[in-house]
This record gives sequence, C-alpha cells and structure tokens, in this order.
Amino acid sequence: MPILVANFFTDYCVPNISLTNSGEEEHFVVFVVINCIIQRLFQKRPEKGKMVVLSSEDDFDEEPGEVIESAPPQKVGEERQLRGLKKKLLRHGHGWETPNFNDVVTVHRVGTLLDGAALGSSTWDTDQPLTFTLGNDDVPGLDRGITSMKKGEVALFTLPADDEGDVWRDSDSVVQFEVELLSWIRVVDVCKDGGVIKKIVEQGSGNDRPSDLDEVLVKYQVALVDGTVVEETPEGGVEFYVKDGHLFPILPKVIMTMTRGEKAELIVQPQYAFGETGRDSGTGLCRIPPNSVLHANIELVSFKPVINVTGDSKVLKKILKEGEGAFTANEDAHVTVSFTAMLEDGTVFEKRRTGEEQPLEFITDEEQVIVGLDRAVATMKKGERAIISIHPEYAFGNVEVKRDLAIVPPGSNVVYDVEMLDFIKEKAPWELNSKEKIEVAGRKKEEGNVLFIGGNYLRAQKKYEQAVDFLSDDGSFGYSEQKQADALRVSCWLNSATCSLKLNDFSGAIKLCSQGICMTIHQLFHLLTVHEWLVMNVLVEGSFSTYAEVLDVEFCNVKALYRRAQAYIETGDFVLADVDIKKALVADPQNREVKIIQKKLKQLQADKDKKDAKLYENMFACKTKDSSTAIKRLKVEKDERENEDGARMEEDTVADSAVI
Repeated sequence: MPILVANFFTDYCVPNISLTNSGEEEHFVVFVVINCIIQRLFQKRPEKGKMVVLSSEDDFDEEPGEVIESAPPQKVGEERQLRGLKKKLLRHGHGWETPNFNDVVTVHRVGTLLDGAALGSSTWDTDQPLTFTLGNDDVPGLDRGITSMKKGEVALFTLPADDEGDVWRDSDSVVQFEVELLSWIRVVDVCKDGGVIKKIVEQGSGNDRPSDLDEVLVKYQVALVDGTVVEETPEGGVEFYVKDGHLFPILPKVIMTMTRGEKAELIVQPQYAFGETGRDSGTGLCRIPPNSVLHANIELVSFKPVINVTGDSKVLKKILKEGEGAFTANEDAHVTVSFTAMLEDGTVFEKRRTGEEQPLEFITDEEQVIVGLDRAVATMKKGERAIISIHPEYAFGNVEVKRDLAIVPPGSNVVYDVEMLDFIKEKAPWELNSKEKIEVAGRKKEEGNVLFIGGNYLRAQKKYEQAVDFLSDDGSFGYSEQKQADALRVSCWLNSATCSLKLNDFSGAIKLCSQGICMTIHQLFHLLTVHEWLVMNVLVEGSFSTYAEVLDVEFCNVKALYRRAQAYIETGDFVLADVDIKKALVADPQNREVKIIQKKLKQLQADKDKKDAKLYENMFACKTKDSSTAIKRLKVEKDERENEDGARMEEDTVADSAVI
C-alpha cells in the first residue's frame, strides 16, 4: 500500500482499520478511496472516521414527479369501471380519436334492464341512428361512456341505479345500453363564449395550421338564418394573407384553427360578424341586416407557410413547395440554388435558372450574397422552393446597384424566387476525430481573425464561438491533444472577449475572460485537492511529477486579466479592475500594456475620488445651510407667535375695557 494512499485512507475514511498488503483488503481500500473522491466531486465529503458507500437508494433517487395513470388497451369481452359506470368492449373501433362533450355524435343503441326487458325500440332494427350533442343526451351518464369510444366501436354500458325516478326506468333499476359509435362532428367554441361555433364536417390532413403570416386559399358560402346567401367565393376559392383579414373580423382566427383540406360549418353571432350596423348593399355585395347571425360553410383548400426569417418581418420566406427530409442548410453549408431576382414591380434584375443559366453556388454565412438571401437560404431544405421578400436593410441598402439584367434603385425592396437544388453541410463536431476537430477549430479561429482585422466584430465573434464548439471537453482528446485544444479554446475565448469590448458588451467580455483565467479544462476534477488528485492517479494511472502537471490550468493568464480589467473599468468597477491588474503584474511585472492600464485606472480613481469628495462636501454644506436656515426659521416663528399672543392680549384688554 503506497504511503500516500494509506495516509489519505486514514484521514478521510476509517482511521482505526489495520492496512495490509493482502489482495482482498487492497481492493477494498481502493474502493473506499475512490468512493470518497467521488463524494468529494459532488461536494459530499464523508465525515472523518465514517465510511460512506454510494447507494442507489440514497444517491440516485429520482425526484418525485407526477404519477401518470395508464392501463393496457381494453380487450374484447373485458369489462372495466369507467367514471360511474361499467364498460364492456364488444368490438374494437378504428383510429385513436374519441368525441368530446359538445360534439354531435351519431350512434346506434338499444337499452335493456338486467332481466332482459327492452327499453324502447332498437335503432338497429329501424336503421335510424340517433344524432345528438354529447352532454344533452336523454340518458344521464351515458354520454360519459361515449366519450371513451372510437369510431366503429361497439360497447355495452351498465349504468347504476339512482333515486331520481327517471321515466325510462324504475328508481331501483340497473340499466344496460349497447352502443355503436358511427361517427361524430367535432364542435369547437372558437372564442370560448359561444360567439363562434365551428362544426368540423370533414377532417383535414396533417396537424399543421396556418399562422397569421401565411397565405391561405379558402372557399366559403355565407348565408343568413333564413338561407339567403350573402357572400360566396368563386369556384377556385380566394387567396389572402391571414394577417390582412377577410370578409368579417373573426374569419382569420377561425382559419388558424383549421388544417389543410378541412371543411367546417360556422355559426357566427353578430358581435363577431357585422354587428349592429350590418352591411349595405353595393357593387357585387348583398345587404346584411344589423345584428344578423351568419351561417357559413368554409373549406381551407391549402396554405403557403410564411417564415419570418430575421424576426423583424424584413425578410419573409413564403414556401411554394415543401422540401425533402427534416434537415436545412444552416450556416457554413455549400449550397446550390437557382433563382429569379425581381423588384416589387416585377422587373427582373438577375436570373440563374436551371437549364438556362449556371446555378449559383455559395457558402452560407460568408457574406457572398446579400444578407437577406443568405439568411433565408440557410433555412431551406433540399428541393424546397420559396418566394423571399427582402427589405433594403437586408438587400442593397440605399445605394444604386447594377446587376446583370437591370439596375436596382436605392432603397428597393427585392423579391427572390429561389429553389434549393442541393447543399452540403459542414460536418458536426461529433462526426470528426480529435485531430480533425482541432484543425477545424484552428481554421475558424483564423477566419475570425481576418474578420476582426476587417472590423466585422459580430461575425468574428461568431467564428470564435463556432471554434470553441469543436473543442468541448467531451473526453475525445488524448493528453497532448487536450493541451492543444485547451490552449486554442482559451485563445478563442479571449479573442471573443476582445470583440465584446469593441461592441461595448462589457458583461460578455467579463464572462469570457473569467473562463480563460482559471478553470479551462477538466472543470469537475479540478475541484479536487492536490492530495486527492495524486491519490486518484496512484490508484489508476501512475503518479504525476508535479502539481502543475496535475492541474494543467492557466491560473494567471495575463491577457485574460488585462482584458477583464478593461471591461471592469468600462463598467465602473474599479476595485475588481485593480485586483486583476495586480494579479497580472505579479505574473508579468514588466508588461507594458498592463502598466498603461494601471496608470489609466489610477487617474480614473483619482477623478472619481475628487468628484465624490466634492459631492459629499456639497451634501454636508447643504445640510449645514439647511440646519442654520431651520434654526432661523424657528426663531422667526417663535417671535411671530409671541407678537400674535401680545396682540391677542391687547385685543382682550380692549374688549374688557369696553364692557359696561
């Protein structure tokens, strides 16, 4: 047993145990020591003299959460208790959807008592199914059972006896109903107040619904209560953007509840239609009287999704044809596109169409095309076609630009009809080996440096961040590679911090510099003491030669301290700036840049001290002046009160002398 391990064992685990070199006891000691170190990593150092063994019950318990009730699918012939009644499945239904309360259902049913006596006639015999709204059934409780059924399902429901004395059964009878759910119409209360009721006549396809930016194609017919048609679309329907509204105010909200191909019936109350004023007749318009309830049949034929690419509605992408798969080009992808570029009036100023001209190839996020086109293409899938509307801010700005086919005037909105032919994405970090990761990170760092020299600090910072993403401490690097990766990562952090300083993001600079100052690698294991690190190494790999090799941490990165001090000065935190400067000078006493910033800090501190001294002097002077003024005011008020009392006494004396 090495002395180092033995001492650690005695200090942290069980001091009274006798240690030997026997094989079994040696393994036991190793287990306990590693256990204690793991405890230390999770800030759970065992008390001296006590051995703590990790337990799955003690240390890995899951947090208590919500218990989700679930049951296996009901089998044919099986009976289950269901919310106050019993349900016996007689035949499976189709699909997974079930009706809700307020839906209009169509069913076959027959009711019997337990002795077999029939309750009315069977709808199967008459072939006349019942249609009613769930929640308004004449059989109390049965609607709860129907909400558990799927289309085509047949079930036998047993309803318990009650004391209500219903006309269809004796007060002490238990009744059974055999029910087949034929179909139902989904009913949606769009505004949750009964003002707009939507009955889904035919389900649409998929789950996607239009948003307020999308362009929709709809067909509809609108009529009054007496059946008079007051509005109808042409045979092919009508196209409009949801956000622009159409016909009556609530229609866009209704459309955003529909799926592609869905057909529905609407009942719209006056407050959501044309209100108290109604609508006058005009060219091609029928008159709608005031306070009219409208009935409408509507179909969402299709819609074209519109994506707000930049978040400020200055680059909008309307998808004409969906692309393949789930992946988009994203940043740093080599893309091949065909396009037609136009002004808003339709004037074509550039064209690269397949079969006519050579398609355009470029790398996204490299400023090889205008920003709006770059950002939009990065969101496209292979095979996708879209119309991209671009504001001048993301296009050619306020300058005149000559293109292949026409001149783009200053401040022009432009439109691109783009098709994504192909793209090759940059490999993700997990697709590369350790050597390739370091090479890619180094290349991105150099690209960031070029951008920084050119004054493009935002894009430079983005490149540094991308480089760091390839250098994450995921255990894939060997020892020498890890040192190289760590040095590159710290360099990228500090370069990114310099960008933050240039962009006046001082809090961001402080954060990045802090990452580069202390713990840059093996962050969890650096929580260990030197003693613990050496013990772990003896047990597992063999001892390190020096403490510095164990930690491999840049505790005094002068450049990071210098830049963080700069950020602290800009935020007015002179105390922390002084601390960083002193640390940097301890590490490098002759560093010229640090000495210059120290001189600047001393001057700023002196100026602040003078300003504070003057402020406090003015405060005290003002307080002294206020005090003397208050004393004088009290004295004057006292004299005035004495004069008033003397005058009052004189008045009383005069009054007394006037009395006879």
